[in-house]
Amino acid sequence: MVVEADQLSTMINHAVAPAFMLNAVAALVAVLVNRISSVTQRIRNLREIDESDVARAWLKKEIAELRKRELLLNSALHLAVLAGIGVTFLLLFGFVVAFMGYRHEPGAAGLFVAALCFLAASFFRFLRDIRLAQNEHDDRAR
Repeated sequence: MVVEADQLSTMINHAVAPAFMLNAVAALVAVLVNRISSVTQRIRNLREIDESDVARAWLKKEIAELRKRELLLNSALHLAVLAGIGVTFLLLFGFVVAFMGYRHEPGAAGLFVAALCFLAASFFRFLRDIRLAQNEHDDRAR
């Protein structure tokens, strides 16, 4: 097996964009985990309201909407992690294939597109959560 320095050098140059994307995915995962924690804590707080507390019992109606948000955020998190796994496989694939002396671009392009699709789907779920949260805020303001 002959390792071609030019092929490895090209792969190192091509790894820059996926490395930045992996960083962005990690940041998105952190944001999603934070939001899931907030929603989950709000659900716990609402469940602790005593039914005999008439002044606050009506707040328990929020739990159903918060559950929807929790599901959306969990699926967004799942998709973001899949995007991160895809980018990681992309980097691994690229270096292994380049190390073996083959062209990595065709396979890497497919993995990159797949990872971007997972990331886009995650952002769409996140957007739906943002809209639900805004609707909840607007409803409470009325």
